[in-house]
Amino acid sequence: MGNDTFAALPPVPVSVEIAGERIDLTPLKVGEVPAFARAVQPIAASLSASPDWLALLAEHGEAVIAAIAIATRRPVEWVAGLDLDEAVRLTEAVFGVNADFFIRRLLPSVTQAAARIGQTLESPTRGAMPSNV
Repeated sequence: MGNDTFAALPPVPVSVEIAGERIDLTPLKVGEVPAFARAVQPIAASLSASPDWLALLAEHGEAVIAAIAIATRRPVEWVAGLDLDEAVRLTEAVFGVNADFFIRRLLPSVTQAAARIGQTLESPTRGAMPSNV
């Protein structure tokens, strides 16, 4: 059997115990991606291989909570009521399960957007004077 055969199998859930409940995490479904992408948009530029979840929660708590609620298929109120250490652990698990989404989809779009912004800022039409040299 080749790798293509295994690609057709459904993903095996990653289970974590949070707030006394077993949460089975699977990658996002197509229908969840639009809401999830909107939720993570404010934090997309801050995501890295080892994000500072505490800082992200402090700066963009509502966005992180919304994204985690979507990805865990739990109510926002449930996520918001978690202890901080459990919320961070759950967030790490969600982003780990959906790493493919971030690496293949989100990161390239953030990188492209940053490049476009950089080109716009460097454009002579934005007030920069071209050099005569």
